[in-house]
Amino acid sequence: MPPAAKSGGGGKSKSGAIAAGGASQPQQRTISTRSQKAGLQFPVGRIHRYLKQRTQHNVRIGAKAAVYTSAILEYLTAEVLELAGNASKDLRVKRITPRHLQLAIRGDEELDTLVRATIAGGGVLPFIHKSLTSNIKATTKKPETA
Repeated sequence: MPPAAKSGGGGKSKSGAIAAGGASQPQQRTISTRSQKAGLQFPVGRIHRYLKQRTQHNVRIGAKAAVYTSAILEYLTAEVLELAGNASKDLRVKRITPRHLQLAIRGDEELDTLVRATIAGGGVLPFIHKSLTSNIKATTKKPETA
């Protein structure tokens, strides 16, 4: 003889379907990702998986570490894109190119120290040394003695 079904909330039944009679409609649960819970656009679950894959000796990675890392990456991305968008707006174009990213990163002191890499297609910052722009008459002009 099988055991009688419990009317309580225990067991593995979802949303009490057996207790409610079994014929009722199951309640629709809204799916909430960890990114939505944290209010982020970057994928917290994917970054958590990457953190777990990249650790040595199978070290445990806490759930908050992925949220914190996602928040940092999202902030840095937003900062770079804002500065690059300003650079592209100054040049009167609507598309952000590697040149605009280069100008944005090298123009900001903190981002310049953080990103010590060569940006492909970024070019160089415009710079002319002061000695090259000085007045031609002010350069050394020696009188000729015969």
